[in-house]
Amino acid sequence: MVLAAAYTLSTRVLPPKYYPHAAVVAATGVIAYAFAQGRMTNRERDLHTRTILVTGGFTPLGLTLITSLAARGAHIIALSEYPITDNSLASLLIPVLRTATNNEEIYAEHAELSSPESIRKFCSQFLTGEDHRLDGIVFAHEYRTIGSVLRRETKEASARRDMASLATFLIVTLLLPKLLVAPIERDIRIVTIVNPFYAASAPLFPAKLTSILTATNATKKAPLDPLFVAEGYRALRTTIFTRHLQRILNALPNGAPAPDASKNKSQPPVVKPPLTSNIIAVSAAPGVARADTMSPLLAADRQSGPEYFSLIGLLLYILMYPFLWIFTKPSKTAEQTVLHTLFLPTPFKRALAQVDAATDTASAFSPSKEKQESPEDFLPEEVLKPGALYRECAVVNLRVPSLPHPPEKQEDQKAKDAKKKAKKGKGKEEEEIVVLEDDGELGGESLGRMVWEWYETRLKDWETNERAQLDAMKKAEMKDDSSAPNLSPTSTSS
Repeated sequence: MVLAAAYTLSTRVLPPKYYPHAAVVAATGVIAYAFAQGRMTNRERDLHTRTILVTGGFTPLGLTLITSLAARGAHIIALSEYPITDNSLASLLIPVLRTATNNEEIYAEHAELSSPESIRKFCSQFLTGEDHRLDGIVFAHEYRTIGSVLRRETKEASARRDMASLATFLIVTLLLPKLLVAPIERDIRIVTIVNPFYAASAPLFPAKLTSILTATNATKKAPLDPLFVAEGYRALRTTIFTRHLQRILNALPNGAPAPDASKNKSQPPVVKPPLTSNIIAVSAAPGVARADTMSPLLAADRQSGPEYFSLIGLLLYILMYPFLWIFTKPSKTAEQTVLHTLFLPTPFKRALAQVDAATDTASAFSPSKEKQESPEDFLPEEVLKPGALYRECAVVNLRVPSLPHPPEKQEDQKAKDAKKKAKKGKGKEEEEIVVLEDDGELGGESLGRMVWEWYETRLKDWETNERAQLDAMKKAEMKDDSSAPNLSPTSTSS
């Protein structure tokens, strides 16, 4: 009876002649869902004894990353923008994460990423602490969307984007000296997570950056960019900064040591490894996630602040959830690209493996052998590309226009010729000039240098504004204290 009733009901709701159509729709939905989830990383890595600093650790993607990394044995330091108190979110979640991952090495530290003074305080405490080993930094705080399609773009949202990027720059520059003095064999990675709208600003990025750097006070009242262009500009700026950071790291004298060339001609030539740094900086775009991308876009997330939350947006998010479930990612799937960049072997390790393989081959060399094992036989198939942008566990070949080369002035050319003549005859005593590589990727070295200049300029303004605000607050407090009536018994009249 039950089966008969179910069959009768199903045939009335969907007649049998529409079964093929329903099957096609279901198959299309399954294929679209599988395609929207993207690739899963095929790599794995043991992270025991590795210390990883995670910013934005208490966002949906940040919590997922902490869980995955801690489950592999990593020592996690998660930054919280709110003070660590007994009833704070961090103090409540840390014990849960320790229990879920069976890892007690998960800690939370306070650092307000909207305050350079708070960032400097955390970095100084971290560098002067007893355990200051650092094997990786994951900047997850820039991934979350700032702004909503249901609200107008405001200067406050633009300022929040700039502060998030400046926080990344400040943390890198403060912690980089400690990373540079780490043992040369240590594998250190810096991963910046960016939103998926980077391509929206790629064609006009150099022109916009040039106009910002050359802007005067009279031209600062320019109209605000649309939401997707503004978010894309922030993501692409962080990506270009990461690429230029890798150029600087490769130019510093902390690369893999080259093996000594063998003088014995009977031995095969020793393969010379590339001069790469043991510190690898890459960018990762996890794609469109429901919690970190679509929820703020639709103003359905209270964590973004009351000015970005709307009941209409929440209702719209609920109505659109079946489509969002198919065409967007959960945090568990969005983290795959980030994990891929943390699990892939680096070129530095490949260079060391190449040296070891070449040494073993040379020691076992025998002219009677028909075929010798080449060093390439010991190498992994895929390595992490330094400074690259990764999405869906693969490198993105994003084309960004380069800056036009200004015509060289005759006076500059004469000065260069004079320096060349003055340096003649010095030989080895001549100072070596550090030249950054320029492979033309992501706008080339000139655009990367200009982005770095933007960070330095805005960082000075950011710190100056904060000091001015703190001084104004102190003066206001002192004024209130001095204007308060003195009610002590000695001041009252008899």
